[in-house]
Amino acid sequence: QLQLVESGGGLVQPGGSLRLSCAASGFTLDYYAIGWFRQAPGKEREGVSCISSSGGSTKYADSVKGRFTISRDNAKNTVYLQMNSLKPEDTAVYYCAAASFGRCINNQAGTIGLNRYLEVWGQGTLVTVSS
Repeated sequence: QLQLVESGGGLVQPGGSLRLSCAASGFTLDYYAIGWFRQAPGKEREGVSCISSSGGSTKYADSVKGRFTISRDNAKNTVYLQMNSLKPEDTAVYYCAAASFGRCINNQAGTIGLNRYLEVWGQGTLVTVSS
């Protein structure tokens, strides 16, 4: 069974940091582009970051550029999202998703996406930024 499992969410004060992990099981991430998405209460899901299968290409939504860093360790079958300088508006459930042979793209709305079908989704991890 193909699975992605996110971890690392929690409660953090404004200005703080968290590192989210997205671990794959049942398949290897070597040929998958991975996107991180988030959904805040009452809002639509949006793509915040994406990394190509090789790790050579990364993209970020305008709202997180300069604060978030995406990376991957294919040997550990895991993708990470380092989130710094967190703001209350970053509060959301964060999901990772995988697209085989996918390519990261910029959306007109200033968010990111992938150009292929997102085949596998994780269950999400909650990030709450509050004092």
